[in-house]
Amino acid sequence: MQIVKHSAMAVFLAVFTSAVSAHPHSFISLKTEIVSDGTQLSGLKMRWTMDEITSADLLYDAGNAKPGDEIWKKLAAEVMANVLGQHYFTEFWHNGQKVKFLNRPTEYGMSREGHQAVLTFVLPLAHPQPLAGQTYTFSTFDPTYYVDMRYAEDGDVQLPASLQKACKLAVRTPKPSDETLNFALSLDKADAPPEDMELGKQFAQEVTLQCQ
Repeated sequence: MQIVKHSAMAVFLAVFTSAVSAHPHSFISLKTEIVSDGTQLSGLKMRWTMDEITSADLLYDAGNAKPGDEIWKKLAAEVMANVLGQHYFTEFWHNGQKVKFLNRPTEYGMSREGHQAVLTFVLPLAHPQPLAGQTYTFSTFDPTYYVDMRYAEDGDVQLPASLQKACKLAVRTPKPSDETLNFALSLDKADAPPEDMELGKQFAQEVTLQCQ
C-alpha cells in the first residue's frame, strides 16, 4: 500500500481548514440528491468534484490505485474528517431554524474521474424531517470563500423518483454587490475576510425544497 505523503495531504486539507485564506483559489463542483423514504427527509447524498489543481496532490498520493484499494479509503477518511470539522460546509434550514446533522456520515468514499478527485458522502440529518406541506432550504459553502463551491446547473440537485410528483427543487444563485466582488478579488491567499462578514455565504447558492 502506498503511504500518503504528509506534504501533499497538508496542501489539500489546508483548503478545508485554513483560517487565513479566502476569495476563491480552489473550486468544487457540487451535485446533491435528496435522501428520503418517500415521506420523510433523512439526508443529502453529495458528490464533490475538485478542480484539477486541488486534485493533483490527492491523485499523486493515490498513484495507480484501483477503485476499492486501501489508499482511497485512507484519503477519504482524512478529507472527510476535515469536512466534518466544518459541519459539512453546509447549512440546512426549516421554519427559520437550523436543522442539525449527525456527527458522522452514513457512508463516504473517494475516487478518480479523469484528472479530478471526487468525494462522495451521505450527510445525515440528526432526525428525519417530515416532507408533506414543508419547505426546506440548504446551502453548501466555504465561509472564507477560499473555496468556491457551486452547482454548475440547476439539475445538479435532484429528487429521488419517490418525491418527483409531490416536491420541487429550486436553486437560487446570489448576485453579490460590486463592492463585495471587488473585496473578494482583492484578497490574496494569505488574507482573511472578517469572520462577521460571512464572505462565502454571500456567494453561496441556496437550494429550496418545497413539498405539497
